[in-house]
Amino acid sequence: MTGPILEARNLHKSYDEGRIEALRGVDLSIQAGEFVAISGHSGSGKSTLLHLLGGLDTPCSGSVLFRGAPLGSSINLDTYRCDHVGFIFQAFYLLPTLRAIENVQTPLLASNRGGNRGERAEALLREMGLEHRMDQRPNQLSAGERQRVAIARALANQPEILLADEPTGNLDSANSARIMEILTGIQKTHGMTLVVVTHEEEIARSAPRHIRIHDGRIAA
Repeated sequence: MTGPILEARNLHKSYDEGRIEALRGVDLSIQAGEFVAISGHSGSGKSTLLHLLGGLDTPCSGSVLFRGAPLGSSINLDTYRCDHVGFIFQAFYLLPTLRAIENVQTPLLASNRGGNRGERAEALLREMGLEHRMDQRPNQLSAGERQRVAIARALANQPEILLADEPTGNLDSANSARIMEILTGIQKTHGMTLVVVTHEEEIARSAPRHIRIHDGRIAA
């Protein structure tokens, strides 16, 4: 199928009964296999845009399309999030009582792609260089290791789209570079669509396509 894999059409999003406008008419098309960076100052609307593209939130008006079909009407949001999108966040959001290998398996519990969950989780953690940390819980891992576990979890369902919201925000420069190397390597190897929201200019400039958000609108 031709056409963009993701498309935003005139997206508006506000909070606090309309007093805070996060997005003010955003139009955006992303092709399958693209690596796109979205940057902007704090409060510019970049994370809101990512959440709408991932089906984590819904717009006040406008629409998000996945392969030409609107989310929420033609496509069930739960199905979309479960089967087509992987999420990576600044705060990791690992379950503290679960071991690393168990955290990676969690998306597979509600997926039709479960198969052998243990084998897939183990393979992903090995790919992240964490073969010796599989049985550790999040509080036993460094920040960089936790983010790599989170990346493995995001890949568990073999998503077509990987959405990363400030994936290096809690990391030092060495770990930031390693995480971005992993993400861009995954994108190139698997032909995955990668969208990274960041306030770090160096990361934004490294993407083949860089979009700036300013006050809820695309600036460049």
